[in-house]
Amino acid sequence: QVQLMDTGGGPVQAGGSLRLSCVAPGNVARYHLMGWFRQVAGNEREGVASIGSDALTSYADSVKGRFTISRDKDKNTLYLQMNNLRPEDTAMYFCVAAPTIGCGPWSLRSDGMDYWGKGTQVTISS
Repeated sequence: QVQLMDTGGGPVQAGGSLRLSCVAPGNVARYHLMGWFRQVAGNEREGVASIGSDALTSYADSVKGRFTISRDKDKNTLYLQMNNLRPEDTAMYFCVAAPTIGCGPWSLRSDGMDYWGKGTQVTISS
């Protein structure tokens, strides 16, 4: 069972920044597509951002211009830089990955992801 290791969450005031990280163990071929999802208790998971092995990215409209997804292939590590955070960004954030080639709006669907982290909580206060 592949377990992605997502970290970096915490409490931040509105307008602040956080950087989430995710380490993906083992065979890099598993992780052509990587991304971040978030979930508020009682709600469905929401795709936030994704990135392909060719560095193409896709973002949810709610985070465009504020969040940046990136990856370091040599370190098998994924990042999410979150700026200008808002209270509505409060959620559990999950790192995800799949062997799928490519990236696009379709990659923000949770049913396309094979591997998940345990999640890291982000709490934004107003």
